[in-house]
Amino acid sequence: MSVSRFATLIMLAGLLSVPAAAVRLKDLASVKGVRSNQLTGYGLVVGLNKTGDKYQTTFTRESLASVLARMGVGVDPAAIKVKNVAAVMVTSSLPAFARAGSRIDVTVASTGDATSLEGGMLLMTPLYGADGKIYAIAQGSVSVGGFSAGGSAGSSVQKNHPTVGRLVGGGSVERELPYSIEKQHGFELALHDEDFTTAKRVADAINQRFGPEVAWAPDPGTVRVKLPQNHKGGVVDFLAEVESLQVDPDHAAKVVLNERTGTVVMGSNVRISTVAVAHGSLSVTISANNQVSQPAPFAQRGRTTKVTNQDVSAVEEEARLTVLKRTVSIDELVRGLNAMGVTPRDLISILQAIKASGALSAKLELL
Repeated sequence: MSVSRFATLIMLAGLLSVPAAAVRLKDLASVKGVRSNQLTGYGLVVGLNKTGDKYQTTFTRESLASVLARMGVGVDPAAIKVKNVAAVMVTSSLPAFARAGSRIDVTVASTGDATSLEGGMLLMTPLYGADGKIYAIAQGSVSVGGFSAGGSAGSSVQKNHPTVGRLVGGGSVERELPYSIEKQHGFELALHDEDFTTAKRVADAINQRFGPEVAWAPDPGTVRVKLPQNHKGGVVDFLAEVESLQVDPDHAAKVVLNERTGTVVMGSNVRISTVAVAHGSLSVTISANNQVSQPAPFAQRGRTTKVTNQDVSAVEEEARLTVLKRTVSIDELVRGLNAMGVTPRDLISILQAIKASGALSAKLELL
């Protein structure tokens, strides 16, 4: 694991060390107010192969009884078995300019103790916005992309996450969002990553293209743009030109660490001062060997017993003091750490210690 994954780290570091190229403005910012809205709902997935909620999940039985009652079928919830039914939460995102009849993707997630949603079908479920109004209706077959199987002896096998599924185009928009840009005379661009330098570069790029005083940055996360006189009535054309402008964004030095997976990603602006690092580890191994002790032949009071023999061993790796000189690029930093033969998980501990010593000029972000 350590060789291949650390080689991947070096490759990523080499790519990040290349100077950033200009990117489209539409990838750096979005028009304020033009955003998707979250929708949520509660529904039932039916048609499961005995992988639904258990009898103890009372809200699933009550929900199914309520659905049947609306269809003219009266049934006692206590008499319902829900092995083939699962209660789910349904979520989706409504695009800003979605029109009635548009199709949207829907995600369903089990809320009970169902083991799999594979092969199920979501019954008609209304999706509500934050204002409590219905904006979409979801229904259709659930695609899981995994499976779960088990035997009577307790053994089981699972692939991916079978209690969460997706309906591609399974939602139909019923209510449109009241938003229009036709009569707008100005806009605000919200940067995805707030930065003073990037905000200034965005405003300069817009002014260079459409003339002076068209855009300005009141803060590091916002760029205000007014509609030029020669674009009156052509708001869509103007915004299309704005979002196609090329801007070179600026980034702060950052190191992202994921201790759960042992992943380390460094930005190109990471710098390190001269520092000495010694890293070693103590490995303790405990192994158990189960044996059976048999009594002597023809023994009258002896009996067969289980005996557990434990072996404990401890190995302390030799730690060498390595000097990492002041670097000018991410390549040299990674090469210096790689010379120590550290794994990604060791590297996480080393970087945290270097940051604590004040020698690392970057922000550490733990995931």
